Amino acid sequence: MRRRSFVASLAAGLVVPVGAMAQTGGKVYRVGVLSLAPLAARPQQWEALRQGMRDHGYLLGQNVVLEFRSADGKRDRLPGLMAEMIQAGMDVVVVSGTEATQAAQKATRTVPIVMSNTGDPVGAGVVASLARPGGNITGLSLLATELSAKRLELLKEILPGLARVGVLWNPNNASVSLKFKETAAAARVLGLQLQSLEARQAGDLEGQFQAAARARADALVTADDQFLSSQRTVIADLAVRHRLPVMSEFREFAEAGGLCSYGPSLNDLARRAATYVDRILKGARPEDLPVEQPTKFELFVNLRTARALGLTVPPSVLLRADKVIE
Repeated sequence: MRRRSFVASLAAGLVVPVGAMAQTGGKVYRVGVLSLAPLAARPQQWEALRQGMRDHGYLLGQNVVLEFRSADGKRDRLPGLMAEMIQAGMDVVVVSGTEATQAAQKATRTVPIVMSNTGDPVGAGVVASLARPGGNITGLSLLATELSAKRLELLKEILPGLARVGVLWNPNNASVSLKFKETAAAARVLGLQLQSLEARQAGDLEGQFQAAARARADALVTADDQFLSSQRTVIADLAVRHRLPVMSEFREFAEAGGLCSYGPSLNDLARRAATYVDRILKGARPEDLPVEQPTKFELFVNLRTARALGLTVPPSVLLRADKVIE
């Protein structure tokens, strides 16, 4: 791991140095964690994983060590980081995001891999099916087909005159392609015009917001992946500058200044990933553990952003929100 990644991880309390382990006399399990996004971008998610391990009786630094690796948003670093963890002899590797899962699949067919949040693992080709994943990969999927429609319905409730919606998405991500198709289908049912706004790299964002403004889009929805999540502050700033309300999938967007978000709780998924790790460390085979789907969903609304955009969020939406950012 590069020094700056290690320092950032240590500052966030995410790495337990091997030298600090208590000598228990028993086996010390080594669990790797691989993320495309910077670790500091979602410290609560990784604390939820650590808490999940504690809930299952593991003492961090005594009978288990979590070793984190981040590609800092650079996809080409994922294979090398995954190779590092295989060579280090990890007992299990937890992966965050579709790209990290695919990198893990290419790197090993024997080391158990636990997905903490992969969009569509079947569509991405990393498991055979949710019920019978096969191979060495299992865990948690972000797949919940009704969410795309729900986000558009919420956006229409906030903006009754909604007619044209831009979808900001990364076509390089296989799971995101499914989200885009689901959003397009939901838009047709709701009578909305859809505008595709493809963003493969940070330099694409400004141009796509300009394209949405030229087309007079009433709002944007983001088909989130780890790339777009890493750019959430930039996206929130562009949205305010172009006066475009943005509905996103994850709470971090709303916290960064997006109008609202509705989607699975990544913290809950990370906590549940610890259950898979525990079962595998106790002898279960990944191929025998069905992939689970999200069960906890969060609605966040940023009233500061609403005021900046001159919008009034209906009380019916505010009352359903898990958090309202004043």
